[in-house]
Amino acid sequence: MTQATTTTTVTAQQAPPTSSRRWWGLAVVGLAQLLILLDGTVVNIALPTAQKALHMGDGSRQWVITSYSLAYGGLLLLGGRIADLLGRKRAFVAGVAGFGLASAVGGAATAPGMLFAGRALQGACAALLTPAAMSLLTTTFTDPKERGKAFGIFGAIAGAGSACGLIAGGVLTEYLEWRWCMYVGVPVVLLVLAGALTVLDEPATPSVDRGRLDVAGAVLGAGGMAAVVYAAAEAESRGWGDGAVLGLFGGGAVLLAAFVVRQARIPEPLLPLRIVMHRQRAGAFLTSWLSPVAMFGMFLFMTYYLQVVLGFSAVRTGLAFLPLTASMILSSTQIAARLVPRVAPRLIVVPGLLVAAAGMCVLAQLRVDSSYVTGVLPGLVLTGLGMGAANMTAMATATAGVAPRDAGVTSAMVSTAQQTGGALGASVLNTVAATSAAAFAGTPAEATVHGFSVALWCVVGVLLGTAVLAAALLGGANSGRPASR
Repeated sequence: MTQATTTTTVTAQQAPPTSSRRWWGLAVVGLAQLLILLDGTVVNIALPTAQKALHMGDGSRQWVITSYSLAYGGLLLLGGRIADLLGRKRAFVAGVAGFGLASAVGGAATAPGMLFAGRALQGACAALLTPAAMSLLTTTFTDPKERGKAFGIFGAIAGAGSACGLIAGGVLTEYLEWRWCMYVGVPVVLLVLAGALTVLDEPATPSVDRGRLDVAGAVLGAGGMAAVVYAAAEAESRGWGDGAVLGLFGGGAVLLAAFVVRQARIPEPLLPLRIVMHRQRAGAFLTSWLSPVAMFGMFLFMTYYLQVVLGFSAVRTGLAFLPLTASMILSSTQIAARLVPRVAPRLIVVPGLLVAAAGMCVLAQLRVDSSYVTGVLPGLVLTGLGMGAANMTAMATATAGVAPRDAGVTSAMVSTAQQTGGALGASVLNTVAATSAAAFAGTPAEATVHGFSVALWCVVGVLLGTAVLAAALLGGANSGRPASR
């Protein structure tokens, strides 16, 4: 073992000084993550109004969503490595400041192109901010008990972000105007910046751990990820058999394959393959990739079901998701966070996925005349309980025992898995739902609900398959301790 490796291993296992400042730091990091996740759904609610105000065509309105997804998904790995080289706190502050600027640009948009540019800049800054935030938790909370609690809170914030976005988007659009869905991020950014500069600490990392940025690898990785995310977005409108969609998927696969080959050959890779080849960590990445398929699909279908089939308003729809948020918070902070330091990850992830699958089974049986209290509510609660435990544990497991120099890129891998899994899952499930609805003989409402039901049964299958993979890969040491080589 070389001296540098020894230094890294020792540093990774050292606990930071005992101080309440790191819990204040967790609050700052969590608020920044909430801002990113909230922004992902708050704009969706405002999109019809923004399209009308900016005279945006039907063919170009998707770029409000796609421009953000492309920048975010394509630049996550690069953002994670920059955080490792530049320093997590510096990257965090830069990402937060840039996100606030981008929110102001988007809110002041006078033409569609200006809004697209603001959204793309938001995605790029989020790609720098997200891995920096998660790696700050990884390097700050090294004690197993504190680590479980910290990631439980962080996971709960992640679960609450989307639901809060639905509520905020409905309120802002209905009572103010769509621009406030972008402007609302600016005061939050100022609060996060003030907190970051006063209470956020970063454990010192030896200079020997810092290397050079693999520019060619960054181009290959970012290009490949952007092509895959864009292909998934285009597949919803063009169809999965469209030549352009297949070409994008093929081109993305070639670029990603070239990226992997390069990472295996160069001395200072953008993504060290040892990170993804560790068995337990690979299981956590797979869980983080597949579980968003369920969540994105469920949010998509249930939002439409509540608003169109049951006739809920935008604000009421957001409020209807609160039980899901509450159950996720309860599961991640009071159940998973207490178990993570004590048991193997699969003993939390597998039951969590099975409980979530049970919740999806309930939602898959909804009908046109189903009641929210007896039909929707039980499914949302079960899904939240299961996904809260599974996602929080997978997140903590993926980043456990990582050397400080790799904390940023490992955190970026978790976010990349979630982003691509959600994008691909939503596109595939939307196609399944639309195809099933078109083939159903009945009223339009009955056909729509039937399509949702078929897609949700597919989600049940995905969750059960993920549980099998998690049972096979997630074992051995618990996620609160450094993973073995």
